[in-house]
Amino acid sequence: MRIDVLTIFPDLIRDVLKYSIPRRAIDAGLVDVVAHDLRDYADDKHKTIDDSPYGGGAGMIFKPEPIAHALKALPSGGHVVFLTPQGRPFTQSVANALSLTDHLILLCGHYRGIDERVREHYVDDEISIGDYVLSGGELPALVVVDALIRLIPGAIGDAESALEDSFQNGLLDCAWYTRPREFEGATVPQALLSGDREKVAQWRRDNARQRTRARRPDLLESQ
Repeated sequence: MRIDVLTIFPDLIRDVLKYSIPRRAIDAGLVDVVAHDLRDYADDKHKTIDDSPYGGGAGMIFKPEPIAHALKALPSGGHVVFLTPQGRPFTQSVANALSLTDHLILLCGHYRGIDERVREHYVDDEISIGDYVLSGGELPALVVVDALIRLIPGAIGDAESALEDSFQNGLLDCAWYTRPREFEGATVPQALLSGDREKVAQWRRDNARQRTRARRPDLLESQ
């Protein structure tokens, strides 16, 4: 899988991906993540990538030319995703679908936004990681990249672990315990100590549903 990130802060993307599962997956050649500086695709010597909006108003707008030049310089056929609060919600099912994409291009906005003509003619998809506004699209892009890398076969040591994450089956994950058996008077549920795989599986299913009903009943309503 190849992921290209178009941004004005490429070092931010590169630095975060130096750690943990993303770093191991990149080093193993399971995914190629390349951060591109949009300023490198500006037309003028000052590397101008933004301008004031037509009609007036506060804030600056990304000019269309640098983005278009950057996209045209990449291999054709990539799925272009613009990170914006106006996009569709990023969910586990969306991550699952995007993880099957061979080439993903993530466009990070900044300032007030990007020229609408870029969205109309170059963007295939728009994604939001939540109903709030951030300074730019770099953090949402990193959220998307991390979520996708976890789903790539071989990226994490135990592939079954990713399949048991919250939201994979429409429920929150169950509670998990490790040693010691007793901690500050609280003990591990007996079913998990039974050694009976079916009892353990049933306890986890029941606990996941109970936890979802208590914390995210909307997930049950949508099933």
